[in-house]
Amino acid sequence: MPQHHSENRSYTPLPCIILASTSPFRAQLLSKLHLPFEQIAPNIDETPLDNESPQAIVTRLSKAKSQAIVQRFPNDKNIIIASDQCAVFQNQLIGKPYTIPNAIKQLQQFSQQTITFYTGLTVINTSNQQMFKAIDITKVHFRNLSKEIIEHYIEIEQPLNCAGSFKSEGLGITLFNKITSKDPNALIGLPLIELTHIFYQMGYALPLKKQPESDSESC
Repeated sequence: MPQHHSENRSYTPLPCIILASTSPFRAQLLSKLHLPFEQIAPNIDETPLDNESPQAIVTRLSKAKSQAIVQRFPNDKNIIIASDQCAVFQNQLIGKPYTIPNAIKQLQQFSQQTITFYTGLTVINTSNQQMFKAIDITKVHFRNLSKEIIEHYIEIEQPLNCAGSFKSEGLGITLFNKITSKDPNALIGLPLIELTHIFYQMGYALPLKKQPESDSESC
């Protein structure tokens, strides 16, 4: 099975990895690390609490997602990865538009403005009950968006169920002037640089040495 190779650490078997999400985009991101994993929906209430800050929201919800999987498999040895994200514009959480007029209005507000994304990450290693938490902050700076550009974009990508009315993993990138972040993956939903640091703290220096299929841990 995959093992950590380091002069200062012993070989450590890699437990089953569970991504507490059904998002195909988070799965694509995690696949970049060449780790075997499965996806399981955490099924939690993601409603923000009254007067809850963006940092508190993503920390609480990413922790709740990971703990929901722990409770579902209390006797298993797993590494559970969960993340949550929210976006803020002018000190207000950004919601989903649901309709084309609302999407147009949102993007008109964002023209030549900046949105801040907060991405919370929680990793639980149930083998030893370790919990790791982190927050990534990404700023998206929009270019000048004419109504024609906005309407054309919405017609093509139909981002009506996306907070902010754009898909950063798709054509929405054409609406940006620049992105300020230490990890561009975080904007799509999973901060891989921070996750790599957490794996190292758990005893796994990525990338892991490729092992024969017969030696791999199965979930």
